[in-house]
Amino acid sequence: MAKAMAVDPRYYQITVLGSLLIYGVLALDFEVTWSYVSIILTSVLGTQWLCSWMTKTVFEWRSAMISGLSLCLLCRTQSWQLAALAGVLAIATKFVFRRGGKHSFNPTNIALVLLMLVTEGRVWVSPGQWGNVAFFAFLMACLGGLVVMRAARADVALAFLTSWIILIMGRSLWLHEPMTIPLHRLQNGALLLFTFFMISDPRTTPDSRAGRIVFAMLVAWCGWWWQFRMFGTNGLLWSLAACSVLTPFIDWLLPGPRYDWRQGIKSHPDHHEKIPAPSAGGAEPALPC
Repeated sequence: MAKAMAVDPRYYQITVLGSLLIYGVLALDFEVTWSYVSIILTSVLGTQWLCSWMTKTVFEWRSAMISGLSLCLLCRTQSWQLAALAGVLAIATKFVFRRGGKHSFNPTNIALVLLMLVTEGRVWVSPGQWGNVAFFAFLMACLGGLVVMRAARADVALAFLTSWIILIMGRSLWLHEPMTIPLHRLQNGALLLFTFFMISDPRTTPDSRAGRIVFAMLVAWCGWWWQFRMFGTNGLLWSLAACSVLTPFIDWLLPGPRYDWRQGIKSHPDHHEKIPAPSAGGAEPALPC
């Protein structure tokens, strides 16, 4: 177990998200109750277990926990049924929408987008106004996570954040706005969650570094266009869901090695899953999902 924790960045992500959620509920008056948290976490873990059992794959609770904690921080609804449905959708879509051993969409992202599309305002996304102290503490934790994620997807997080800052700052400079306005837009907890826990998901981003940088810039531009040219809301969420459809094309155009959560390494792109040797009994090994 100690070795797994040393190489798997998800333990760090779970710790950061869990600590932020506890601090937010206890100290910052987040609009989240412990019953709401338990409903979402139970739904994601239960769905992950059920789908793993049905597909005979490894019960991958760590990825499910990251999705559940992210939903607790972002997803808001007054219906406990919709809260549970958010968790179910986040996990079930991983098993339904797949291509070449990868997920077609980030689980948290697609669950939020689907529910916002069909519930007519009954599900919305928290802007994550946590105050300066909590924001900068979370920022430092996220930046520290880049060290842990260096073998995974730190590059796509940095490429996206750089692109987004340039677009936000550039627009304000073009409009001669005071710099306090773009700085305020950037001090958003939801932006950090999106950058370090959503767009950086190794199971949904392109395989090559060049492909991930192109993908990150495309998500940033489309989100900016939707939010500041079309005056829509949640531009980054819609943009990530839409741009994820292009990932197979980017992988074809700019191929690269594939990341493997289990070993903390990247596997050859022609072998989408590194399958361990069969057990002594000759049974086929299960794969994580």
